Amino acid sequence: MRTRKVLSLLVAVSLVLAASLAFAQPMKGWKGWRGSGGWGMGTQYQRMYNPATVETISGTVELVHRITPMKGMSYGVHLQLKTEKETISVHLGPGWYVERLDTKIEKDDKIEVKGSRVTMMGKPAIIAAEVKKGDNVLKLRDENGIPAWSGWRR
Repeated sequence: MRTRKVLSLLVAVSLVLAASLAFAQPMKGWKGWRGSGGWGMGTQYQRMYNPATVETISGTVELVHRITPMKGMSYGVHLQLKTEKETISVHLGPGWYVERLDTKIEKDDKIEVKGSRVTMMGKPAIIAAEVKKGDNVLKLRDENGIPAWSGWRR
């Protein structure tokens, strides 16, 4: 009887140790990366968003690609949107966030963008808060410009 109790205790301790080792392993693809890749609140890029310059524009997507908006940031998803008046750059957000959303924005899509008009590298651009494609709405920022990927700040 005593041997059975010791054996049961030994199995239980082994299971606890094995589980803790499994959870202690780094996540696949993690590679030690920490933070938001420069896309977090308080960064120079995020301070560019100004609720006072928010407007809504509509047009056709001419180009979707990755850019690095500022030195030290991870790449972001960027559009060239052709409207009736202009072709303008639209910044959606960090690739690690935007590329995981269900609604995909592609070349030739007709979309409506609500966002803050800013000047980047001497040219007008929109930092998107919301993108409508058909019946789908990508909510990227709230009315104050706080990014959806910073959900813990809400």
